[in-house]
Amino acid sequence: MEFKDQIKLLADRVAKMQDKIQTEEATKNALIMPFIQTMGYDVFNPLEVVPEFIADIGIKKGEKVDYAIIKDDVPIILIECKHWSANLDPHDSQLFRYFHTTTAKFGILTNGIMYRFYTDLVESNKMDEKPFFEFRIDDIKEAQIEKLKEFTKAHFNIDNINNTASELKYMSELRSLIVKEISDPSEDFAKYFARNVYHSMVTAKILEMFKGLVKRTFSQYINDTINERLKTALATEQQKAEQIDKQELTAGAPEETTVVTTAEEMEAFYIVRAILAAKINVTRVVIRDNQSYCGVLLDDNNRRPICRLHFNQKKKQISFFDTGKEEKLILDSNNKIYDYASRLIKVIDIYDKSNVNVVAEVSDK
Repeated sequence: MEFKDQIKLLADRVAKMQDKIQTEEATKNALIMPFIQTMGYDVFNPLEVVPEFIADIGIKKGEKVDYAIIKDDVPIILIECKHWSANLDPHDSQLFRYFHTTTAKFGILTNGIMYRFYTDLVESNKMDEKPFFEFRIDDIKEAQIEKLKEFTKAHFNIDNINNTASELKYMSELRSLIVKEISDPSEDFAKYFARNVYHSMVTAKILEMFKGLVKRTFSQYINDTINERLKTALATEQQKAEQIDKQELTAGAPEETTVVTTAEEMEAFYIVRAILAAKINVTRVVIRDNQSYCGVLLDDNNRRPICRLHFNQKKKQISFFDTGKEEKLILDSNNKIYDYASRLIKVIDIYDKSNVNVVAEVSDK
């Protein structure tokens, strides 16, 4: 079985088991040890994986790290574990203390769901304050799986991983900087564009105007790019639908169906998916059409509605569920859905954080 398939199986295991795990020790046994095993390390071989590894700190003896992965008789990775529901932020300093007392070049802080990887890029033998790589096992991306593969027993190479760590660190920081500049352009960022398109003196008033223009231009560019991709995807879906219709007609299927999902509904569905792509795995966002409305659901669960599209009427409407009840709003165009991005994200947070199946009594009429 390929590594990515093993990771996906582990992700399914985590999703099924986490709510039944009560203690930190159970988290280790049920979630973290299977992860180490998936990485190719034998958790039952003390020459390869050492539980409760002793990492003495100065005069303080007997300090232990939950796991140390060993290669050539020396630790190469330290793993500090917490309960699956624990917030990892307060625990960074604990791993920080262990790091400099061993020969290990990498530290992992995890609760079995979130994994944070640390090294010493800023100052040698001193663990960086920020992780160079992090992911959620239940929402891991293909690119992250490829990076994680470098830490497996079969592919572990200290020089290669150091290069990867450096790239990931700077790419992460660049990404954060880009997001910040797009959402709230700094004066230097706005001034760069202003000087290239405005051919007079850039005064404070002009600079303030350009900060708004730069923000709106980036937003429009991103929306246009997403819409172009949606159109391409929609065209592909329509071609598939037409092919299916032809096959059904050939097989003697009825020529008319009671429920027809329109191209406009599909476009709106893909916009909702695009908005939620940064929050969750979009395969969790599913469309389910019926006679009176077109539902967009989380995990294909009718008791977890994300929104509803009421397009079979003169005035198009969209329903939201983030306030605890169904709220319908007029929708002038599908592009207007972008304005409600925060409401779509909020209802996902409500479902995932509270682990409930429904946030309101909703009508199927």
